[in-house]
Formats: sequence, structure tokens, C-alpha cells
Amino acid sequence: LLDNDGHPVPLGAIGELYIGGVGVARGYLNRPDLTAERFLSDSFSDKPDARMYRTGDLARYLPDGNLEFLGRNDHQVKIRGFRIETGEIEFRLVEHPAVSESVVLAQGDGQDKRLVAYVVAENYEGLVNSLHTYLGTVLPDYMVPSAFVRLDAFPLTPNGKLDRQALPAPGDEAVARQVYEAPQGEMEMALAAIWREVLGIEQISRYDSFFALGGHSLLAVRVMNRVAALGIELPLTTLFKSPSLKAFAEVMQARKGQLDAILPAIVPVSREGALPLSFAQQRLWFLAQLEGVSETYHIPMALHLSGQLNIMAWQKALDTLFARHEALRSVFVSIDGQPQVRLLAPNSGLLLSQYDLRGIPDADVILERLSVEEAHASFDLESGPLIRAALIQLTDSEYQFLLTLHHIISDGWSANVLIQELNTLYTAFIDGQSDPLPPLAIQYPDYAAWQRQWLSAERIQVQSDYWRAMLSDAPVLLDLPTDRPRPPEQSFAGDTVPVNLDVELTAALKRLSEQQGVTLFMTLLSAWVVVLSRLSGQDDVVIGTPSAGRSRQEVEPLIGFFVNTLALRMDLSGELT
Repeated sequence: LLDNDGHPVPLGAIGELYIGGVGVARGYLNRPDLTAERFLSDSFSDKPDARMYRTGDLARYLPDGNLEFLGRNDHQVKIRGFRIETGEIEFRLVEHPAVSESVVLAQGDGQDKRLVAYVVAENYEGLVNSLHTYLGTVLPDYMVPSAFVRLDAFPLTPNGKLDRQALPAPGDEAVARQVYEAPQGEMEMALAAIWREVLGIEQISRYDSFFALGGHSLLAVRVMNRVAALGIELPLTTLFKSPSLKAFAEVMQARKGQLDAILPAIVPVSREGALPLSFAQQRLWFLAQLEGVSETYHIPMALHLSGQLNIMAWQKALDTLFARHEALRSVFVSIDGQPQVRLLAPNSGLLLSQYDLRGIPDADVILERLSVEEAHASFDLESGPLIRAALIQLTDSEYQFLLTLHHIISDGWSANVLIQELNTLYTAFIDGQSDPLPPLAIQYPDYAAWQRQWLSAERIQVQSDYWRAMLSDAPVLLDLPTDRPRPPEQSFAGDTVPVNLDVELTAALKRLSEQQGVTLFMTLLSAWVVVLSRLSGQDDVVIGTPSAGRSRQEVEPLIGFFVNTLALRMDLSGELT
């Protein structure tokens, strides 16, 4: 039983079942693509040419040593960071009295991916709303499909299996909604157009809830960015407090005339003079000057590639990305003690280091060593580039692609942009097509210049005063009962402890959040702070949480350092509710 990285899982943890040994076949007859996908190099065998079969079955070890089968891996999808077993949703659907059969699919890509449920059910008015409401009581919100398509019968292949390709695309009638009433007035119609674009739904009622239509926090950020593009700046919490089209449009209208709600547009600046750093970049640059070279702010990524890789097309895609995003080509020089940005030439390309581990003993050990070296090797902020790539060939049809960036030019959102664009470019180049990506209207240096212009001394003072007051006399550290003394210097060595909340508890937390009019994040944050308070004996706790920092629509497609860590100070001295 192995995890997604090919490592054995501990007792009780879910893993994918692999089969090795003399009984493993050579592959699928006349199916080299499927053979490459399912018959992999067996790193657990002492024979260099040994293979193991990837079954696609999910299971876990029970305490008595038996294996418990849990379903198929190809029925597991990942949406907005959540791993979802679609079979669990299908099981809940057929418990509904009107449903006899169900299948749930993930449709779309990236942040637009959503769950769509297909049901064989009685045809009556209100079925979609009924199914949506019912699942909301037994499943967490991220497992509730965005659309429900009713069919008289499922389409089948000649072999009698479900023909997933023949399932129809969901229409507007498949989305749970209130009684339809057309948007009224300029503001409601403008907002409805934004919702249609972001949610991919043609018909929006003025009483529809953004979240009932399939919206989530990442899509909410997109909505707020497009609202800001209309000249109306509102906090993200506005959409959570006023989720219906009508209510949110009323807030927009009330805010429209206020001068402090209007932000200037981000426009390209001249590349002839010195380019400024953003405030976030200047913070990291200062730390680098103060503390020296450190891998603390490295962002390592690893992609496992299966199949026949066209290395020339892969290299071309990397070079195109490097030329497309000025952030990737940024280096940071010091002029009279002040940092400035300089850009490497667009045609300088991105070096792709290549390693061939086919047939080499201890290839897994070498792969681990190379991965660590790539992640920890230092960057030179002045000479760059501040991104490096390595391609490690494991078998004839398996590769490990390593990408490491310095945080001063990237963040988590940027990583998603990079991977999506790399995939788009590579797909186009192997088909002999040209670059299909639309040109970028602005670049990260334009944002940095805009930020410094907008955040004038007066505005900075207002924000500085707020945070000084908010964090006045805040505790310097959290006095947790650790099993060893706190070291004199922070090492940044850490780990993650996964905690799984079952479906019933998650559904209960969701209901509690709805009853209190808060988000699930706020509920979990409160619980976490209570735990920390009890362990530390402190009633004043500060929690750091990352914020995307992309409050403008223009910066959504950019690679760059936008993320900001917010300090949330929690006071538990009063009576807890």
C-alpha cells in the first residue's frame, strides 16, 4: 500500500494497492500507453528490471493484518485542495427516496473544477433543490455537487457499462436556486454578468445565493476582483455577509460613491529606469541582507510524469514561461544600498538539468538526494535566475520533474498559474501549435510600482497605526508544553500532522457555522485557538494565516510574490460561547 509519492503508508492509513513478484504480467497486449501507466518500476525489489502493477484500488491495513477495500482511485478527485471519494456522494444520493441510481463526476480544470451529480430519479419540480438541501445535511459543503442532472436512464456502452462520455452537460436547470426573478437595475445586471462569468451559469436570479450556485472562497476572490475593476473596492467578507445577488448589489450601490472605494488602475510603467520592489519583496530582500543566504524561502515542487515525454517541447514550454513572466526573470541588485529590480533577457531561456537513472541500482536513493539538493541549493539574488528546473528519467516512461523558486518571485497561487500554463504550452507544442496563451496586460513590476504609488505615506501610516494598536503588548511566543527545551535560534525545521475529520463531524461543523453566520474556517480557527489556549495556559493568542493578496483582477494571471501573512490576535479572556 503506497501513498501518492510511492511511499508505504502506516497502519490504518489509506493507500493504493500495488502488486509485485513473479506473478506480475509484462503489460497490456498492444496497449503501450496503458502498460506505461499501470506497470511501474518496482523499487522494493532487489531485481533491477522488476515491475509492479498499479491496481487503482484503495485500501488500508486493519490491526489484524487484513486489508480493507475502500474503493477505486479513479473515483477519487481533488477539488480546491480536498480529496473527495465520489462513491461516498453516490451512496448518499441513492439514500434519497426519489433516487434509484447515481454517478458523480468532476468536470472542469484547476480552480474551475466542480462536482456534477447524475441521477436516475423521479421527475418532479424542486428535485434539484431537494437533493442539494439533503446532501448539505449529510455531507460537508465541499462534497455537495454544484449541479444535479436527472435522467430517465444512464447511457450504456455495448458492454453494458456506464458510458460517461455520453452523459449530457448540466444546464441551468441543474443548479439549485430560488424562484427565478431577473436582475433589476444597472448594479444587479453588472453583478449578474460577473457571476455568470465566474460560475459558468447562464441564468442568475436576483435572489440566488453565490455559494448555493457552486461558489467557494477562491471564486469569491475572483468576484471581488471583478467588482474592484468596476471601481468599487469591498472586503471579501462582504460576499459572505450578503451572499444573494440582490443583497450584494445593494452593498455595491451604497459603496459606489465613496472616494476611498475607488482604486486607480494598474498600468505598465517604463522599463528604461529603475524598477521598484514590492513591499513584500523588499521585506525578503532585507532579511537576505541581514541573515545571509538561506533555503527558508525556497518553494520546491515535484511533478511525477508518466508516458512518453517530448523533452524538446517541455524545454520550449519552460523557455516560453520564463520569457512570459517578468517575475521569473527578476534579479535584485543594490544601488547605493537601495534594492532595485533588473530583468534578465526574455530569450535567455531556463536551464533544464537532466539526469538518467534508468537501470541504476539504488535509483530511489539517488532520486531522494537529487531532490534534496535541488530544494536546498542557494540562489544568488543579484545574478539569478531565481528559478531552476531538473528532469530525472526513472524508466522509459517515468520522469520526476523538480522545480524550485525563490519566494521573492513566487507564491502558492503562482505555482498553480505556472503548472497550468506549463501544461497548456506543452500540449500545444507537442501538437505543433504556437503559443496559445493570451498576452499579459501588466507584469509584476507594474504591480510593484502601482502598490508604492497607491500606498502613500498617509495610507501606510493609517495601516501602521492599526497594526501597532492591534498587536500592542501581544505575546512574543506561545508557551506550549514541548517535550524538549526551545532552542535559542529558530531552525525552521518542521513537519505536518494530518488530522482527518469524518463526514458526520464535518457536516455538524458546517451546520454550526451556518447557524452562527460564520465560515467553516472561522469555526475551525476558534476551536484551534481554544486548544492552544488550554495547552499553553494563555488567553491571548496570535495566529498567522496566509492571505492571497490578489485584490485586483489584473494580477490574477501573474506569477509573483503577492501572498501576505495576517496576524490574527484572539482574546480568550472573556466568557467563551
